[in-house]
Amino acid sequence: MGLDQLIKKCKKKNTKAQEQLYQLYSSKLFSICLKYSNDYSSAEDILQDAFMTIFDKINQYKNTGSFEGWIKRITINTALQKYRKQKLFEIINEEQIEETEIEIEEDEISLDYLLKIIQQLPDRYRLVFNLYVLDGYSHKEIAEMLEISVGTSKSNLARARYILKDKIETNQEHYVRSIER
Repeated sequence: MGLDQLIKKCKKKNTKAQEQLYQLYSSKLFSICLKYSNDYSSAEDILQDAFMTIFDKINQYKNTGSFEGWIKRITINTALQKYRKQKLFEIINEEQIEETEIEIEEDEISLDYLLKIIQQLPDRYRLVFNLYVLDGYSHKEIAEMLEISVGTSKSNLARARYILKDKIETNQEHYVRSIER
């Protein structure tokens, strides 16, 4: 069955079609949930909530544009809703924040390690980092999505990069020392 047929059946609340759609997209969407959550359990909750929203609003999808893009946006918004209600973001003075560049020796840092340290970031830094770096949103879009200022978005990104750079450099130092032994 093609994707268009699957979507039509989901719009008619066909549970078998919903199950197939879940099987088709759950792993991709779960990776998004992991990026935005600080642990596996929270990511599972976000994924479940995202699929509930997808099935609830699937009639709003008009078969224009990418269906995958549509469900990814719902998943990101579902993750962000969890944090919008909390007062995570400090009001930041619009002073210039120094951009931090991170150089990574790819042989020394695993994708699992990167995901782990991103998940360890404080919520406000992790959200802005993921939206800007991994999902390509602008600071203006992030500010609107999170109901913060553009300066706060920039500041939180700079702080996230600084923390990640520090953790990566520490990891690389440990790696070099272990090789030298």
